[in-house]
Amino acid sequence: MQVLENFPLKDLNTFGVAANARYYAAFDSIASLNDTLSKYPGLPLLILGGGSNVLLTKDFDGLVLKNDIRGIRKVSEDAEFVYIKAGAGENWHQFVLHTIEHGWGGLENLSLIPGCVGASPMQNIGAYGVEIKDVFEQLTAFHLNERSNYTFRAQACEFGYRESVFKRKYKGQFVIADVTFKLRKQPVLNTSYGAIAAELKARGIEHPTIRDVSDVVISIRQSKLPDPKQTGNAGSFFKNPSITIPQFDELKKKYPDIVAYLNPDGTMKLAAGWLIEQAGWKGYRQGDAGVHARQALVLVNHGQATGAEIVALSEQIIASIKEKFGVELEREVNIV
Repeated sequence: MQVLENFPLKDLNTFGVAANARYYAAFDSIASLNDTLSKYPGLPLLILGGGSNVLLTKDFDGLVLKNDIRGIRKVSEDAEFVYIKAGAGENWHQFVLHTIEHGWGGLENLSLIPGCVGASPMQNIGAYGVEIKDVFEQLTAFHLNERSNYTFRAQACEFGYRESVFKRKYKGQFVIADVTFKLRKQPVLNTSYGAIAAELKARGIEHPTIRDVSDVVISIRQSKLPDPKQTGNAGSFFKNPSITIPQFDELKKKYPDIVAYLNPDGTMKLAAGWLIEQAGWKGYRQGDAGVHARQALVLVNHGQATGAEIVALSEQIIASIKEKFGVELEREVNIV
């Protein structure tokens, strides 16, 4: 596997931020990854997939490794489910389309999310009422220090809201090699999300298929979110914060139109985009770092913004929301 020096990373992160890696290589198997690690021991490591949930703030003085492990195959099936294993380097959206073409239900609500398969359980990605934990069977991960493979089932991943053990407890310790999904042969659609139901109705679709749901999700996302190929971004920059019922009741008195949803644990999840918009940030621009004009939850690079400038903007937004609403926003994007 070829290792390159002083390698530009601008095209490998969806923010389009300019930064260089001291060393860079791509791997298409655990064997090739292991081989490179043996030849370049002791260096700081950064593993990249689609680069869609990372914000680079400086050059990386170490070894950047791009996960290009590919392959999609059916590993087993029963009367109700089919179990599909995908390499971590597979493009997420193309994988979703592959499952739809075969009539396997479960991922259609997650259409058009940027990134690769390997990041999906790491982030427990979710959209329109569905999260990875709902369709997850298991994954294979390579321990970077032990140089051995581990199998993680759902409980071991400790999935939470945009969380897993790979973001917290085991951060930087594992490389995900493949993910196996449990998909339905007879799809059970989730169209409860308001925007999906409204768009299906507008299209006159009374009995939707998984392709219909996927098409609608793609349309909704394209109407609200910027294409990273046109405007650098990483999708939702902040998590939707959760607060207690008494806290919510107080905010509701002051802001009757506040957008919130009841969590299973009895807390209230606030719409971070609504908070940011109410604080006046929607469409704001500071140099080439800005807030998207159609979705305040998305920070953007209008061209030449640095990662540090985008982080600085996010800090101003966090402070503003804390001051106005007494709510602490947390970044969803990983800062490097």
